[in-house]
Amino acid sequence: MPAGSLGRLVWRQMVALLAACGLAFAAIGAADAAEVVALGASNTYGKGVNRGEDFPAQLEAMLHGKGVRVSVANAGINGDTTAGMLSRFDSAVDGSTRVLVLQPGGNDARKGVGDQRASSISAIMAKAAQRRIKVVMVENGMFRGLPHQVDGVHLTPEGYRMLAAALLPRVMGGLRK
Repeated sequence: MPAGSLGRLVWRQMVALLAACGLAFAAIGAADAAEVVALGASNTYGKGVNRGEDFPAQLEAMLHGKGVRVSVANAGINGDTTAGMLSRFDSAVDGSTRVLVLQPGGNDARKGVGDQRASSISAIMAKAAQRRIKVVMVENGMFRGLPHQVDGVHLTPEGYRMLAAALLPRVMGGLRK
């Protein structure tokens, strides 16, 4: 093969390789964007359990098991209040978010700001509606009857699995819209 032809062949292969790398990096970046965001406090974060045993991680695994290839971001922070969740909304939710799983928890009352809870939740709901994001609420009543850790507040890995299973049809419904 003449030297010029070999050079063009190598050049074309390099261009093809670079294009493939660009597509791969774009796919990796897209995987970072979460279509489902779980925003909440310690029961969202998964206080007291290993990473992967929290309900957002188990919900993502269940969605994948149903053939729904979406990511579920865990935006839970131990001890957070609804005002804190409201202030974190814009950094937790991006343009790819289709469903927000909101777990307001009970820290507002524990921290003496219970009077702010309803207005903060309303503001979060309004921001989600403005972006056409479906909200799935996880009120404290959903934790009744589920296995708890010895502190009586946070769920066990099995409790988080059961919560994720209860949320699964509602989240799938929100993704369809």
